[in-house]
Amino acid sequence: MLTIDRAIVDAIVAHARRDHPDEACGIVSGPVGADRPMRHIPMDNAARSMTFYEFDSMEQLRVWREMDDRDEEPVVIYHSHTATEAYPSRTDADLAGWPEAHYLLVSTRDPDTTQIRSFRIADGAVTEEPVQLVDGQHADDQRVADAAVDRNAVQSYLFGQTPTTVDYECRSAH
Repeated sequence: MLTIDRAIVDAIVAHARRDHPDEACGIVSGPVGADRPMRHIPMDNAARSMTFYEFDSMEQLRVWREMDDRDEEPVVIYHSHTATEAYPSRTDADLAGWPEAHYLLVSTRDPDTTQIRSFRIADGAVTEEPVQLVDGQHADDQRVADAAVDRNAVQSYLFGQTPTTVDYECRSAH
């Protein structure tokens, strides 16, 4: 299960709405080994595409070095789908390089409703997981401050209802 601060999700959705019709992408980092998404880091989609995202290599290097200096790791890797549901494509599954991470997808195809779903992706297998939003944190917690929320960008969420597993590997019956 992905447990994440509502303010961070609001910031992710705002980023996806801002970059629409191109796909938006970024990460949420957290302490190494803690599985706690704490710091929202929106990134540039170097592909500038409506159907594909790619972290800019120099920006990724800078962000990963910064996380290393702060003893953080990518807890959530997110991107948006602008014309389809919030479900990983075959390309998304093939390129998923962090099996420990939560892959959060945001669909911005409907201007009035935002669909968000979270998945674990390992060895080509896509497994949906529940998302639990939590509100507010202690004053010393930087989650809310780092989220940089645009309150006008978010109107409502639509979550996937039941976890499923999809195995993208094709096996012959021979």
